[in-house]
Amino acid sequence: MDTTTTGTEVELAIGGMTCASCAARIEKKLNRMDGVTATVNYATEKARVSRSDEVSVQELIATVESTGYTAKEHRPARAEPRTGDGDGAEGRDGDGEGAAHDELRALRERLVTAVVLAVPVVAMAMVPALQFTYWQWLSLALAAPVVTYAAWPFHRAAYVNARHGAATMDTLISVGTSAAFLWSLWALFLGTAGTPGMKHPFELTIARGDGAGNIYLEAAAGVTAFILAGRYFEARSKRKAGAALAALLELGAKDVTVLHPDGGERTVPVSELKVGDRFLVRPGEKIATDGTVVEGSSAVDASMLTGESVPVEVSAGDPVTGATVNSGGRLVVRATRVGADTQLARTARLVSDAQNGKAAAQRLADRISAVFVPVVIALALGTLGFWLGNGSGLTAAFTAAVAVLIIACPCALGLATPTALMVGTGRGAQLGILIKGPEVLESTRRVDTVVLDKTGTVTTGRMTLLAVHTAGGTDRDEVLRLAGALEHASEHPVARAVAEGASAAAGPPPAPEQFANVPGLGVRGVVEGHAVLVGGERLLARQGVELPPDLGRAKERAEAAGRTAVAVAWDGEARAVLEVADAVKDTSAEAVRRLRALGLTPILLTGDNRAVAVSVAREVGIDADDVIAEVLPEGKVDVVRRLQEQGRSVAMVGDGVNDAAALAQADLGLAMGTGTDAAIEASDLTLVRGDLRAAADAIRLARRTLGTIRSNLFWAFAYNVGALPLAAAGLLNPMIAGAAMAFSSVFVVGNSLRLRSFQAADGPVSGPA
Repeated sequence: MDTTTTGTEVELAIGGMTCASCAARIEKKLNRMDGVTATVNYATEKARVSRSDEVSVQELIATVESTGYTAKEHRPARAEPRTGDGDGAEGRDGDGEGAAHDELRALRERLVTAVVLAVPVVAMAMVPALQFTYWQWLSLALAAPVVTYAAWPFHRAAYVNARHGAATMDTLISVGTSAAFLWSLWALFLGTAGTPGMKHPFELTIARGDGAGNIYLEAAAGVTAFILAGRYFEARSKRKAGAALAALLELGAKDVTVLHPDGGERTVPVSELKVGDRFLVRPGEKIATDGTVVEGSSAVDASMLTGESVPVEVSAGDPVTGATVNSGGRLVVRATRVGADTQLARTARLVSDAQNGKAAAQRLADRISAVFVPVVIALALGTLGFWLGNGSGLTAAFTAAVAVLIIACPCALGLATPTALMVGTGRGAQLGILIKGPEVLESTRRVDTVVLDKTGTVTTGRMTLLAVHTAGGTDRDEVLRLAGALEHASEHPVARAVAEGASAAAGPPPAPEQFANVPGLGVRGVVEGHAVLVGGERLLARQGVELPPDLGRAKERAEAAGRTAVAVAWDGEARAVLEVADAVKDTSAEAVRRLRALGLTPILLTGDNRAVAVSVAREVGIDADDVIAEVLPEGKVDVVRRLQEQGRSVAMVGDGVNDAAALAQADLGLAMGTGTDAAIEASDLTLVRGDLRAAADAIRLARRTLGTIRSNLFWAFAYNVGALPLAAAGLLNPMIAGAAMAFSSVFVVGNSLRLRSFQAADGPVSGPA
């Protein structure tokens, strides 16, 4: 064990936890240490600990072990092929994979033993026709291994907790089953239950009597089997719920072909890649790490990482993301990020962080679980005393007390939040929606206003050729071919927009001659024998060329809409006006409709002039009154703060460094994954795709996850509140109580797993959600 780790945060893998009360005890013990703040998650079996440098990892581990559990420093997950047996036992980290598999296998062996032996015991107790002369002694022989071997994890945990002066749900199970078994031994050996021919009719209610002729072996064996079944399916479901993180890690390539400066090639593990290395990606191969294309062109399939079904065309100079697939030609890529800095690794880290956190509802459940067990034990003793004092007989009193112990186990309460959070965040990661923490879920419920940054969020963030207005008798393709030839030689953003638009519409441009850049005005040159001018109206005026009235009006309309007007002239005559602007994304209008359907009021925020902002807002369906324009970068956070002061709960969607402060200030920050690292780090939700519709999907998913948590907590609370009085009143057989308790946990996990069916919205939204 490395005990020299430095820093302020460490993650521990916790072993031996069997319920939410265990997690609460460990968390309480760690938080008593000076300079330590800890959060323990029962579902993920992890402890996230913030510590001062004076506190070593070994001290943290020793504290956990002194509480009766095991701990070790969690090793980062590695993207290696899993070797599970199909039983959901794959580990969530490289060190713990074998241990997790062994733990589940041992649990399965105990469950099989319990079921095989308990079924005939329960059958004989329930069906009088099966009660032959010495049936009760066969029941004892079958039930003994169940209560000892199969139930051993419960007894061991109860003993360890008792040594530390604590009681958990295992205490309830151990005490309840042991009491039923020991009572049966007394009745068989010292009472009248061992008499040959004894009959034991099965009843759902409590029969009055002295108890000397009654045995509860079916309760002890049946409860153990039911609870083991619940624990086993819980364990499988927890691993299944966390499979999204493992699947993310497996997306990455394992090997990479590195190109050396001398032209040689060498295949090495991805872990050996360094920033600046050039590597080869053949058609059909995964891109090894984040980088920039330096040679070749191809279509890249990023669907596994972003959810986008359409491959993206890339060529020299374009960024590519690790784990995406090269669908077409040969690419040479220069690595820009490796290891933990890649988008895939950051995605996995965000998902892991989210699953390890706790929502406000979960913190409440943990506090309740911590005091619940002692209260239940007191209630069981009170029930025993009440029935004895009421003259109802020892059998009725004892059976009611055991039923209270068994029915009370609030395992469902401990699982209500973590399982829903694990499944919800995992499903979000598959859809390109990264939820940073559980507290985010509470924010999505309250949000009523969504502030949309314009550039890069609602619009593409790059200049695009939007329209071509030609003078009478001028061919549009000829305008684009001649203008594109000159603009192709310029590096100006407006020139690049014209060049790209011209190439797309009219094909590859011809080579210009006598090209010259006129600073601040435009460019000129000779193309196919024509003296061509491309730029502002002042450039044409300097050469004595005037815009005809129809082109002049087109220029004025373009500028009124906030677009850049580019004039084109050749051979001394103005031929066209081109409109260039930051184009609105095709999906933005649909995204705004979906946000409105969620009950949100969209507001457009930008540093551009108001004419541009209103034009974009009109195109996507935002009211002009909801446009805030000409805002300096540092003023965006003030806008968010002002809206909050008006009583609004604000969500902010942005992608740039200048949006980071506003994203952090907002009640809910959503960063476009195509944006800057600063924006992503400051946000609560990250949208891997550059599609604003994902914002609506993210809010829907977060709200649905929160709804699942709330429904889980309701049923867990309702179950305990409703069942405890029945048990205390002597109206529940202990075996029925055990079955119901186990079912409640399985129900909560199953309800959470329904989140796996969540789908991103397809098609237009026609009405309110």
